[in-house]
Amino acid sequence: RRPPSPSKMARNEEKSGNMFNKLIAEKQKALRGGDRERRPFIASECRDLNAADKWRQEILREIGKKVMEIQNAGLGEHRLRDLNDEINKLIREKSHWEKQILKLGGPNYVAQGGGGVGGDEKANDEMHKKGYKYFGAAKQLPGVKQLFETGKNNRTTRKTKHQINKTIDADYYGFRDEEDGVLLREEAVATKRMRGAKCEAFDLRKKIKADMGGGDEDDADPSSINRFVAHVPLPEKTQIEALVLEKKKKDLLAKYSSETLIQQQGAAREMLNKR
Repeated sequence: RRPPSPSKMARNEEKSGNMFNKLIAEKQKALRGGDRERRPFIASECRDLNAADKWRQEILREIGKKVMEIQNAGLGEHRLRDLNDEINKLIREKSHWEKQILKLGGPNYVAQGGGGVGGDEKANDEMHKKGYKYFGAAKQLPGVKQLFETGKNNRTTRKTKHQINKTIDADYYGFRDEEDGVLLREEAVATKRMRGAKCEAFDLRKKIKADMGGGDEDDADPSSINRFVAHVPLPEKTQIEALVLEKKKKDLLAKYSSETLIQQQGAAREMLNKR
């Protein structure tokens, strides 16, 4: 029998090596709990509360690692900016998972502060504020440091209600408006102007009264100069009452009488020369 060739022995060794590597890989996978499940891209697709809480914890661990990594100023500007973008992206993703956990009946992490990442307390405080935030060495990048300085300079402290009430005095309610005399002078001028207008209106009414030949002074009005007077005799009160009574009689007769009876009454009135 011929001995195996060297090339065939090499192939057998490669096969055995590949089998051994596969065996080791399967053992490591079994120790890790099987294939690693990927986190859903959209938080609303997860319907399991425990799974949602697991993905949130995983995001928190990733944020903690990146926050610790971004403290190293020697990584370079581009790497620091990329890390800061990744942290902000993870923070937004974490907020989506917290909302989904609340929808599924879990705890309200948003009201509790969302749970911080151990290590950098300042980063944890900034992490739960709205807007784009900078962490670690990213705060010292060109343009970012000036942004923080201008923000501090433009920040104004809002006064409390108690502090505002302490500044209110008599001037606020107008009790000292007459001390400088300006308001009194303005009031005197306005009073004189209004009094002159009233006097002119009184003289005009007096002139109209004289032209109309007497009457009460209050009855005269400047608008009465162009008043239209209709020379038509007006009915008296008794005549108006008689007309109303006659109208009611006609309505009652039309309601309860027949047409034949109405014609007979009309003929009788014509014979008596009555309307």
